[in-house]
Amino acid sequence: MRADIVPGAKFPDYELPDHTGTRRSLSGLQGSDPMILILSRGHYCPKDHQQHLELAAFYPKIAVAYTKIVTISTDNILESNEFRDAVGAQWPFLSDPARRIQKDLDIQEYTDPHHNPMIPHTLVLAPGLVIYSVYNGYWFWGRPSPEDLRRDLREVSRVARPDWDLSAPGLRENWESGDKLLHFPYGQKHP
Repeated sequence: MRADIVPGAKFPDYELPDHTGTRRSLSGLQGSDPMILILSRGHYCPKDHQQHLELAAFYPKIAVAYTKIVTISTDNILESNEFRDAVGAQWPFLSDPARRIQKDLDIQEYTDPHHNPMIPHTLVLAPGLVIYSVYNGYWFWGRPSPEDLRRDLREVSRVARPDWDLSAPGLRENWESGDKLLHFPYGQKHP
């Protein structure tokens, strides 16, 4: 992984076609929410299938927590669709068969010249594509569990949401005076 892809840095705002062929940017998909970003080997990898099955089961909690999730793989759009459907995912899968991201991030999995995938990584991003955590998933146990993600997202959300603790000084007064900018979703840019 490139040396500048570390906690606290901003992740590149890549734009790729999603599973429907629509070009989507990471910032546009994230909006003002935390985001889980999976850099995936793709449809052929049983480890990626298992990780995505766990994320699909965890997705109802991700959705109600105003958190986004995006998968990027070197699969073509047809393979991305098949992978997404096979695991029951409800989030965008972005397709990078030209391996632009693999090259830019220096994450070619050189031990698999046949598929030429990315080394799998999972990142938790605070709003603004700010990197909170990076997990290297070359080996399956390097990938975050739902509990790892919950811990990371709790901290990201606590910092990103001014109204995390409704008993914080000034929040009630602001609300009662009609100033709701510190309260979600009123003060958020939410797509």
